[in-house]
Amino acid sequence: RWPLPGARDSQLLGRHFAAPIRRGKYVLMPTDDGQVLLIHLGMSGSMRIHETKPDLARHDHIMLTVDAPDGGHRYIVLNDPRRFGWVDLFAEDDMAKHKLLRDMGPEPLGNAFSAAHIRAVFANRKSPVKNALLDQRLIAGIGNIYACEALFKAGISPRRRAGSITAGRAEKLANAIVTVLRAAIAEGGTSLRDHVQPGGEIGYFVQKLTVYGRAGLPCVTCGTPIRTIVQSGRSSFYCPVCQR
Repeated sequence: RWPLPGARDSQLLGRHFAAPIRRGKYVLMPTDDGQVLLIHLGMSGSMRIHETKPDLARHDHIMLTVDAPDGGHRYIVLNDPRRFGWVDLFAEDDMAKHKLLRDMGPEPLGNAFSAAHIRAVFANRKSPVKNALLDQRLIAGIGNIYACEALFKAGISPRRRAGSITAGRAEKLANAIVTVLRAAIAEGGTSLRDHVQPGGEIGYFVQKLTVYGRAGLPCVTCGTPIRTIVQSGRSSFYCPVCQR
């Protein structure tokens, strides 16, 4: 999305990466000299790991060549057809104030996330709960697919005002978010069009979607046709009977 500042590639030469971590929808790769390589995949980006040097395709924007334990090399390629992703390299000490990370909410699979957190950040909000779930300042890392699935599992309409999510509804929603995300991770994510894992495998959670992408099909619980609406430019799928 933005040009990579000059000379960033030379700063990575000879460096060792520690284990990658994730913050929200960002991949963070710390180096042994106190830097962090940040990668965001955008709407349709993917990272592929190759055992032999690949012929770069049209939308391959960056390739990292790394030493492998067997004495050979591995090639990590960032492919991004729509060019919505981005890459940055910055000092690890600046992570807390980095413009893309500083205002993010807690991780939904972390200890700071709970029903109490949902009640606190949703309090008095008049916007729909679906919009609130996608607000990275409130909760980090929830995307459109998993917001729809979590709301269905919790029995909450995407139209419901966020400020009305209190007590039992907040508890159900918090549990649903964690359950849906853990299930999706176990299945390698959701491959609708573009998503692939680093080894090229697709994500099989697409086979377990209950509402997303199922407009007009019967609800898996009650048989009522699934409806779809557009909220802030994103499609919301829901059951008008099971979700209130």
